[in-house]
Amino acid sequence: MLEEKVKLFKALSDPNRLRILKMLQSKPLCVCEITTVLKLATSTVSKHLSVLKQSGFINETKNGKWIDYSINIRPGDQRVSSILSSLDFWIDDDETIIKDKKRVKNVDRHVVCGN
Repeated sequence: MLEEKVKLFKALSDPNRLRILKMLQSKPLCVCEITTVLKLATSTVSKHLSVLKQSGFINETKNGKWIDYSINIRPGDQRVSSILSSLDFWIDDDETIIKDKKRVKNVDRHVVCGN
């Protein structure tokens, strides 16, 4: 039981994963869009997304040729919902989060993914 709780906190222990969660609260995004905002390697972003998905924070949905990542609005664990709803309180005023929100509004998968 404690292992599951530790898994949740570990998922939140990386600043880039917190940034991803905040970005996904704005809108669903594909890997290319997240990579563009974070300025990280695709493989690194994919690993972060995998951790967030395994811990129940996000979902992935096939959308044409893309896979969209979005906030899991119906997680099986109520703790996930509680954490997601309190992210604004903890990190919404962070300068990096504010910059990311602006970038997310302008990111266009048709441009950044080369399609």
